[in-house]
Amino acid sequence: MEIVLVDNGSTDNSLEWVREQFSDILVVELGSNYFYAGGNNRAIDHCNNEYLIFLNNDVKVEPMWLDALNTCILSKPKSQLFQPKILSANKPTHFEYAGAAGGFIDRYGYPYCRGRIFDVLEEDTGQYDTDIKLDWASGAAMVINRNLFQELHGFDEDFEMHMEEIDLCWRARHKGHAISFCHNAKVYHIGGGSLAQKSYRKIRYNFRNNWYMLIKNLPKYHLFQTLLIRYLLDIIALKRALFTGKFIEAKAIFTAHLSLIKEIPKLFRKRSLNTVTTSEMTRDTTYLNNAYKRPFLIWEFFVKKKRFFSEIQK
Repeated sequence: MEIVLVDNGSTDNSLEWVREQFSDILVVELGSNYFYAGGNNRAIDHCNNEYLIFLNNDVKVEPMWLDALNTCILSKPKSQLFQPKILSANKPTHFEYAGAAGGFIDRYGYPYCRGRIFDVLEEDTGQYDTDIKLDWASGAAMVINRNLFQELHGFDEDFEMHMEEIDLCWRARHKGHAISFCHNAKVYHIGGGSLAQKSYRKIRYNFRNNWYMLIKNLPKYHLFQTLLIRYLLDIIALKRALFTGKFIEAKAIFTAHLSLIKEIPKLFRKRSLNTVTTSEMTRDTTYLNNAYKRPFLIWEFFVKKKRFFSEIQK
C-alpha cells in the first residue's frame, strides 16, 4: 500500500503539518487548484500499484477496511471498479449522500443510490448488504484498476467536480467493465466540504455536469428524446424554484443551461472520441433495452411519494 496526498494549491499550511506528522506519505504539490478531476488525474503518475483508491480528505475509514476491499476485489474477477459502503460521519447509523450503498441512474439521468433518493437518507440496517453490480461508484471512495483508469484517460477535467465519477463509470460500462459494491468495507463521509449542499456553485455544477454526462454517453437512439424530456424537467425545476422563492437555485439552473450552449460542440466531439462500438454499447444495459424499465425518479419521489430505494427499485 502507498499513500499519495494531492494538494490543489492549499494555503492553510496543512502541507507542513502533514510532512511533520506523516513523513512516509508522498505529497504531490500541484501549486494550483485543478479541482477533483484534474488533481486526481495528475496524481496517477506517482502511483505504482495495480489498484487506485480515490479517497476524499473528509472521509474516515474503519480499521481493516482495505482487507475487506481486497477480499471483495479477489472475489469479483470480472469487476474493475468498486465502492465501499459510505455512511455519514455526522450520523454513522445512516447512509451518506455521496454514494451510500452504491449508485444508479434513472431513465432521464438523475443519479440516486441504494440508501439515498434525492436528499432522503436511509438508516443502515443491513438492508443493502449484498454486493451487487452498480451503475456508478462514488468518487468519495472509489476503487479502480489502474490500467483501466489510464485506458479511459482518467476523469474528464471539464467537469471540474461533481458527477465526473459517474461519467467515468459510464465510459467503463460502455467497454464492458462491471462496477461492484463491497458492503464489508465501510467508510464515513462528512460531505459538502468543497461546496455546501444548496450553494449556487454546487447546484450549477450538478445541473451542468449532468448534461455533460448525458450528451457524452447516451446511445444515439435514446439521445434526443431523453435530452428533450430532461430539458422540460429542468424548466419545471426552474419554475418551481422561482415560485418557492429559491432564487439562488433558479439562477444556478438558468446559468447552467446558458453555459451549455457554447459547450455542446465540444461535448459532441468528445462523444465521437469515446470510440464506443455498437457491440460494446450493447453491453451497457443501463440505457439500452432496459432504459425505459428504469424508474422515473421524479414521478416516483414527488408524485407517488416513494422515499426509499427498495420502494422505487422493484
